[in-house]
Amino acid sequence: MADAHNPLEQFAIRRIVDIHIGGLDASFTNSAAWMVIAIVAITVFMTYGMRAQALVPTRWQSLAEMAYEFVANMVRENAGTAGMQYFPFVFTLFMFVLFSNLLGLLPLVNLGFTVTSHIIVTFALAATVFIGVTIIAFAKHGLKFLTFFVPHGVPWPLLIVLTPIEVISYFIRPFTLSVRLFANMMAGHTMLNIIASFVIGLGLIAGWAPLIFMVGLSGLELAIAGLQAFVFAILTCIYLNDALHLHH
Repeated sequence: MADAHNPLEQFAIRRIVDIHIGGLDASFTNSAAWMVIAIVAITVFMTYGMRAQALVPTRWQSLAEMAYEFVANMVRENAGTAGMQYFPFVFTLFMFVLFSNLLGLLPLVNLGFTVTSHIIVTFALAATVFIGVTIIAFAKHGLKFLTFFVPHGVPWPLLIVLTPIEVISYFIRPFTLSVRLFANMMAGHTMLNIIASFVIGLGLIAGWAPLIFMVGLSGLELAIAGLQAFVFAILTCIYLNDALHLHH
């Protein structure tokens, strides 16, 4: 059971099934369990929403179609028509981050877990994007992709300074992408836990003020959960656009 007095206890990784392969600890944890739950939830949402394929869509079908069109428009506007071949990956990424963020807001005091509040998870997602985009860039342009790090129209003496900066800024992409998501999720959930402890500690009569604040903060966290999924996906599209078109 989570310690209500420690707001960081909610982020603790706990083994559910111990699995050891040689010297490797591959145990099934609460983090892995909530990733599976997120994947199952997405599958059920899309399958249930699109099963009827009615001309006049139901509410679930409308939600599924809205999610599809939202991401499709995002890819088209930020990566062009050439980027649409990578739409399945961007859509999957967006939905996984969105559902992981939303599931972390469920009021399950003893069971709830926010997968995206762990830097190892967000970095794995960001590293996948970074490596994939880099492979696409070299596959499409070959060594010409290296010109991406050379700013156009800049005097050659400045290139000695600017080119290393461009290289560094490119390679820190997975770090900035992962830290942004991780930090927002962790900070928000920590704040919610702290405010909740005030409500419990002060009681119903004296705790009404922090309770109202907590309700408002919960609404804000709900908006941030969607916003961070959007930011993660749109930055992926921008990186993909750079790889496909060498825009600088």
